[in-house]
Formats: sequence, structure tokens, C-alpha cells
Amino acid sequence: MSAQLTLLAPLQIPPPEVVPYLGQLWHDGLDGASGAATFTLLVWEPSWLEQQLVRVGQVDGPITGLDRPDVLSSARDLVGSLGLPPSTAPMDPGLSWILGQQPGHHEAQDLRGQFVDSAISAHMPRRLITLAPTLDDAKPLETLVAAYCPLPDEGGAGAACGDVVVLRGSLGALREAIPMVQPLVRDDLPCWVWWNSSLDEPIEVLEALATGPRRLVIDTSRGQPARCLEVLVNRINTGQAVNDFNWLRLRSWRESLAMVFDPPSRRDALQHVVQLDIDVEGDHPVKGLLLAAWMADRLGWHLESSRPVIQDGVIAGIAAEFQRTDGETVRFRLMPVPVGVPKAHPGAIVGLRLICQPQQRPPLCVILCSESGGCMRLEAGGMAAMELAEEVVPLPEESEEKEMARLLGGGHDSTNPLLASAAPLAASLLPEAVAAQGFARS
Repeated sequence: MSAQLTLLAPLQIPPPEVVPYLGQLWHDGLDGASGAATFTLLVWEPSWLEQQLVRVGQVDGPITGLDRPDVLSSARDLVGSLGLPPSTAPMDPGLSWILGQQPGHHEAQDLRGQFVDSAISAHMPRRLITLAPTLDDAKPLETLVAAYCPLPDEGGAGAACGDVVVLRGSLGALREAIPMVQPLVRDDLPCWVWWNSSLDEPIEVLEALATGPRRLVIDTSRGQPARCLEVLVNRINTGQAVNDFNWLRLRSWRESLAMVFDPPSRRDALQHVVQLDIDVEGDHPVKGLLLAAWMADRLGWHLESSRPVIQDGVIAGIAAEFQRTDGETVRFRLMPVPVGVPKAHPGAIVGLRLICQPQQRPPLCVILCSESGGCMRLEAGGMAAMELAEEVVPLPEESEEKEMARLLGGGHDSTNPLLASAAPLAASLLPEAVAAQGFARS
């Protein structure tokens, strides 16, 4: 955490004694310090990639669960030697699974839940609960408790104190421990549930943790695309407040696209789009589908059909047709493209092309790309006859902890209405064949 006065150093306590111990601790054990009236943050933190890299001796411990540059760098270095496509992202769950098949028995101290990014601790959580499943299927449940307050020169001890609870053990042990987690979540404070892992993992754990009014944070880039969109849409339909890191990473693309069409001379062109092309890294289409769905929803397009693109007998993309409000057709195509150094998360957008044919004006072609080299494929084919607007979209590489801190600071007690509208349409854009088979990996 940020600079803190440790009122109670991490202490291992038998699981049945955690709840009564915390009650006694805050009642008469902290010399008058009171707990902050803020929120509870409940985190599912497997850190499978970090654990596997430590086990095979590729990175040093301790295991923290935080975004670490050495973890991402080591993961990228291993992609080729493990026989994976070069465009495999470090956070692709498939990489962790393949690492799990490799030999290795290195161990390191496990400090998950005890290392808290300063961006999160700055919001002074009242209680931080971390569930940290281990690779060891036989590891029994361990529970740790710690208490902190800001240092006196940062606002005074007692004003915004909080505690930390860590539950660590095998996946089976943590499943059995979920009933003891519920009393730790206070009913009188907001609760955020951060599912910091793949959405392919056991649904019953997610359902048990992210109940009722708790605010759920997921990442639809981590897991099978159909599964990710299913979880997102189902949770939105229940009325739960849902935040998606994959959606938040589209912020720069949405803002850049809006800026391109901000000049009065181009605004009318948005009503005359005839073609939309999106390129994504690797074989994960969800981010591209969310961006296309957002555009379609904002412009009032109606989805007519969606189908896989077949090349050389394999699925190589997604094609769809929308109907504009004036009845004209918009053709959409999403294509996976190979990249040498992919972004941290699967399915990052490489580029976008939008072709408009306004009446009594030359056609307009808008190309946005993550870097100048990514524009080359989208520049091909008849651009000379069109007005060309081309921009490189700035893509800040922010850690998930900083994104989480931004959510905590903004409140967000309901699902973003733009995401709520785009998610079902994105799910409809994913053809059944692509959902079942995926793209051909290259």
C-alpha cells in the first residue's frame, strides 16, 4: 500500500477465527482507531501466469499478483519456444496453461493480497479481501489478517484505517471457504468484486462472490470470446453494475474517432457510412466487436446478418451487414492480423477504417491505427479517389491496478449505458462458427 502505519502486521489466524478476531480488533484492539467508511474490495487473484513463470524458473519471486514488467517480458520471450503464434498476448490464458505442462519446481514467497498498488490504496479501502488460489492442489486453506492506517503526516492515524484479509490455498480449499467470505463483506458499505483472471474459470466461484448489489469488474479479453460476452451480457441483464477493462481500453479509440468527425465539414459523413473494417491482434475478436457495436448503436444501425470469413477452408475473420436508418447497407469486416510484439492483453485493436459516401461530396476514408505501420493494410484499395483522414491513436499502457483505481475513484454504481447497449450487439456479431471454432491461428 502507499505509506502506512502498520497497526497489525500480517498475522496468520485459523480460518474459523477470522471474523470474530476482526470484530474484536476494531472494537478494542487498535487504540481508538476507527475503520474508514469507504468500501470493500474483494479480489479473485489466481495470478496463474506469474505463478507458472516462477515455478519454471523464468522470473524471481515473491509472487505479488501485481502487473510486473518482468512477468510480461518473460511471457513474450517464451511464446516462440512454446510453439505458440507470435501474436499470442502475454495475458492469453492459453499461455499459462501451456506453461503448466512444462517441468519445474521452483518456489517463492507468496505475498498476494499483501502488496497493494498505491493507486488503489490511495482510495483507502475499508477492507481488502484477496482470494489467492495456488498451483498446489493439496495446499490447505491459510488466512492472513493485517491492519493499516495512513501515516500521521498524510492525514492522521485513525481517520481512514483499513484491514487486509488474505485467503490462500488450493482451488478446492477456496471453494469450500467461500461461505466464510460473505460475513467479511459489510452490508453498510459498497463492495467491488474484481475478477482478476480468465472468465473461463469456474462459474460457480464468480457467481458466489459477485452477488446482489456488489459491483463486478471483469476483463473480456481473458477467456474464450463467446464465454466472455456471455458473462458480460448476462450480468448486465441482471441489473448488476458491471465494468469491463476491455471496454475501458477502447477509450482512446472512441475519443479519436469522435475527434475526426468533430469538424462541421465531416459530421454529415457519419450518416453515410458504407464500410467499416477493424483489424485486431491475434485471434480474440471481443474488443473489435465491442467497438463496432458501439458505433452501430450510436449511429442507429440495425444488424442484418453475421457470418465467418472463410479463407483456404478455415475461419479467418468475421463479416456482417448492418442497415442504416435510411435503409442503406453498411458492410463490416473484422480481421485478425499477426503481430510480432502484441500488447499485454489478447485482441488489441491494430487499426480501423471507415468509408463514407456523403451525397454530392467526394467519398471520405477515415483510418485510425495504433501505430503508423498498422495503417498499411487498411490503406490498400482505391484510396486515391477519396478524401483521406488518417490518425495514430495514442494508447497509454496503464496497469490494471491503475484502471481499477480509476473505477474506485469514479463511483460507477451502475453499468456504463454505452457498454450496456453495445454488449448484446457485440454478442450477436459473433457468429456461432467462430464461437465454436475460433479463428485459424497463424
